[in-house]
Amino acid sequence: MKNLKVIAFDADDTLFINETYFAETEQKFCGLMEDYLSHQSISRELFKMEIDNLKLYGYGIKGYILSMIEAAMRISNNTLPIEIIDKILQYGKELLEKPIVLLAGVEETLEALHGKYKLVVATKGDLLDQRRKLHNSGLGHYFHHIEVMSDKQEVDYTDLIRRLEIKPSEFFMIGNSLKSDILPVLAIGGHAVHIPFHTTWAHEKIDHEIIHENFMTYEKMTDVLKQLP
Repeated sequence: MKNLKVIAFDADDTLFINETYFAETEQKFCGLMEDYLSHQSISRELFKMEIDNLKLYGYGIKGYILSMIEAAMRISNNTLPIEIIDKILQYGKELLEKPIVLLAGVEETLEALHGKYKLVVATKGDLLDQRRKLHNSGLGHYFHHIEVMSDKQEVDYTDLIRRLEIKPSEFFMIGNSLKSDILPVLAIGGHAVHIPFHTTWAHEKIDHEIIHENFMTYEKMTDVLKQLP
């Protein structure tokens, strides 16, 4: 920890609210399609479609909109009225226009660390949407670098660390997803802190406990300040 040079932050549900909006949109989608299936079955079909489409669309709202349309077509056996498709597109645009709500302690933490370490954003999703959210958050001036990845695997973090010209042991990742923000960073020799968010997408969940000398879990962002030298 004494040799840390770069502190990286995930964006969605680490810096600002994101999954809550997706959950709200999914509930509206289920309500829209409830003449065909139960809400639980609709959610299951939508999730399967999202996962199937990741390799084509990647992560982000635009891919989610397309997945909603495809799931609706499948659920309705391709008999979906055009008015329903129009409504789904409306839900997607509303999702893109959601306000940016910072999570507790985020700006306080960034202000305290700014100038002491090189701060970066390491997130995944749609490039245009993530840059829009970061711009609207008002946090951009704290960061030396913004990295929007197509995915967050070990190779993606290794590439980022190489571009930052540091060693893995000099890299410190903060995020809400154990699968995307924590495990890959630990695997390549970095440090990682998990700050849970109350809502987690099913694809980001893991089924085992993490025990690692470079890993910590905190309840709130400002707790990180107690750990850093």
